[in-house]
Amino acid sequence: MPLALPPEDRDRSPFTGWTRDHWVALAERLLGALAPHRSPGGALIALPGPASRYGRTSDGLEGFARTFLTAGFLVAGNRGAGAERIMEPFARGLAAGTDRRSPDAWPRPDELDQAKVEAASIALALQLTRPWLWDRLDDGVRERTVDWLASVIGQQYPPINWVWFRIVVESFLREVGGPYSTADLRGDLAVHATFHRPGGWLSDGAERSYDHYTGWALHLYPLLWTSVFDVPEDLCPGPVRERWRQDLGQYLDDAVRLIGSNGSPLLQGRSLTYRFAAAAPFWTGALAGAGSLSPGLIRRAAGGMVRHFTDRGAFEPDGLLTLGWHRPWPAIRQSYSGSGSPYWASKGLLGLLLPAEHPVWTAVEEPLPGERAPVARVIAAPGWLLSSRPADGIAVVLNHGTDHALPGDTSADSPLYARLGYSTATLPPLTGATVSDPVDNSVVVLDADDRATHRTGFTTLFTQDLPHGVLAAASRGRVRWVDTSQDTSPDHGSGRRGPVRPGPVLTVASIVRGGVEVRLARLDLPPGVDAPDPDWHAVRLGGWPIAGDRAPATRTDATQHAEAAAPRLHSRLWGLHGFVRAGVHAEQGTSPLGEQVAVPWLATASPAPVGELLAAVVVLDRGGDQALPRLEVLPPAQGHQRTTVVWADGLSTELTLPVAP
Repeated sequence: MPLALPPEDRDRSPFTGWTRDHWVALAERLLGALAPHRSPGGALIALPGPASRYGRTSDGLEGFARTFLTAGFLVAGNRGAGAERIMEPFARGLAAGTDRRSPDAWPRPDELDQAKVEAASIALALQLTRPWLWDRLDDGVRERTVDWLASVIGQQYPPINWVWFRIVVESFLREVGGPYSTADLRGDLAVHATFHRPGGWLSDGAERSYDHYTGWALHLYPLLWTSVFDVPEDLCPGPVRERWRQDLGQYLDDAVRLIGSNGSPLLQGRSLTYRFAAAAPFWTGALAGAGSLSPGLIRRAAGGMVRHFTDRGAFEPDGLLTLGWHRPWPAIRQSYSGSGSPYWASKGLLGLLLPAEHPVWTAVEEPLPGERAPVARVIAAPGWLLSSRPADGIAVVLNHGTDHALPGDTSADSPLYARLGYSTATLPPLTGATVSDPVDNSVVVLDADDRATHRTGFTTLFTQDLPHGVLAAASRGRVRWVDTSQDTSPDHGSGRRGPVRPGPVLTVASIVRGGVEVRLARLDLPPGVDAPDPDWHAVRLGGWPIAGDRAPATRTDATQHAEAAAPRLHSRLWGLHGFVRAGVHAEQGTSPLGEQVAVPWLATASPAPVGELLAAVVVLDRGGDQALPRLEVLPPAQGHQRTTVVWADGLSTELTLPVAP
C-alpha cells in the first residue's frame, strides 16, 4: 500500500510541503506495515532481510523496540489520542517478551549485548507513554518488565554511546519504583563527560570517532533524559545541563550546514542505514530549547532529510524500511545490523513529541544556510573543512582529523572514516577491492604490485580559516601496507587489521576556496631510514567517487586531467605539480548510490618522488567550466615547504607546511 499523505502546504512549508499531519501519516504507515511480521505473542517483529550476528530472535526484539519508539513519540505528542489502538500490540508484546515461558521470550540484557541497546528504547517509550500504557498494564507484566530491565544493573557496558542505554533504563526503573544503581548512573555519566570535544562535538569513545552518533545518540540522550525524566539535581546539576544545551546548540550550528539542498545528510560513518535518524538532534534542540536555529529552519532541516528518503524509495511498497540507503542494499550494514536495525530511523520522528501548536510546526520553513550563501567553515573537533555553494547544493567536508582510531594506530583505513573527503552526494565504495586498496579521496603510495598504503593513525597538523573564504588543513603520518585478508572479526565500521609493512611519511594538505580544492602531498623518509625503499613505486591521488545506475561518463586528457560524470554530478582532477599519469578507476556493485562507480586518479612516475611537493586540483560539482588556480612552489627552507596558490580571480594564498623530520 503506498504512503497516503495529506495535500502539501507550500505556504507554510515552501521547501518540503510537509506539515505535522504528514509526519503523523508517515508514523501511522510505518506502524501499520508491521502487523504481518509480528510473532503470535507480539514480542518479536521479524522483518525480512539478512540476520545480524546476534541472530533472528535478537533482530525480532530490535524490530519491536525501535518501532516502539515511533509509537511512543506519536502517542505522547498527541496527548494520548489513539493510544489504545497504537499501544495494544506493544502491550501484548511486553507481556510475551518478558515471560520466560513464552516462545516469544526476549533475550535478557545480561545474556545478550544487543538486548542492552534495545532495553533503552523500550524504557524510553514506556516513560513517554506511562499514563496510556504502563499504568494500565497488569501487575504481573509490570513486575516481569522491571525484572527484565533490571538485569542491566552492574553489567559491563563499552565506554561509548552505550552508557546512555543503561542511564535511560535505570532512570525508568527509578521512576517506577524498581531497582537501580546510583553507582552505575554516576559512572556512566562520568564516561560521557570524557566524550566532550571543542565546538559542541562529542566523540563516540576515546578514538577519533566522529559521525552521526554525535547527534542521534550523544546529544539526543542527555537532553531527552533531562526533559522526560525526573533527574535529581545531585545526579545532574544545573550547570551540567546548561553546558549540554550549549554544546548541542554549537553542534547544530555545524550540523545544519552538513545537509545537502536535496535533504541528504552527510554520507560518512557507520550505521548509515538508520537514514533519517540524522534529523533527531534538530528535534532535540527544539525540545530542549537549545541553540539559535529558528523553528522554521529546524523543520526545514528535519523535513528535508525525511523527504530525501521517502522520495527515493527507502520505504518498500508495503511500507517497510529495509537495510540500505535510498533502496535496499544490505552490504551497507555492519555485523551488528539486522532486519530491525533500520528502525532507529524512528529517532528522526522525535518531533512528533512536540504538539501541533509548537512553533516548530507553525513557523514557515526557512532555507538551509547552504541554500542562502556559500559556506566555508572549519569544524575543529573532527578536523573537517566544510564548504558548499548554493549552485551545487552539495555539502563537502575535507577530512584531516577523523579515522575511528587513535594517533599512531596501524590498522587499515575504514572507507566510512579515513577518506580525505565526504559529501552529501557521494559515498566511498563499501565493498570490493578498493576497501583494502583505497582509490577514492586518497593519497597513497603504490608498491610494484599496485597495492595501496593506508593512513589511519595520522596526526592532524592544523586546520585554518584563512582570509577571503579560504580554508586549509593538513595531516601527516607514516603510511603502511596492511594485509587484512585474515581479519574475520565483526565489522563495526572501523579499519581492519593484519600484518603491516611500513612505508614513508606522508603529509597531505587541502586548501579550498569556492568549492575548488588544491590538494598537496609530500613523501619524506621516516626517522632512522636513510634511503627510499625501491618498493615505493609511485604516488596515486584519487578524486571523488561517482555512482550511477548507468556507467558514469569518463575522460582523461593527456597526462594530467581525469574526470567522471553522472547527470549533474562531476568529479574532476587536474595535475598542478608532479603528476604524469591520469586515469579513471571503474567498479560495479560496491555503492548503494548506483551499480556503476567511477573514480578519477592521477599518479607520479616511478619511483615515488621523495622530498618533492605534489599538487592537484580536486573538484566535486554539478558541472560547467572551471577556472583553475595556479601553484607556485618555492624550495624547502628551514624545515618548511612553502607554496602559493593563485586563484582564478588573482587572489593569492600562501601556505607553509613543516617538512617531516
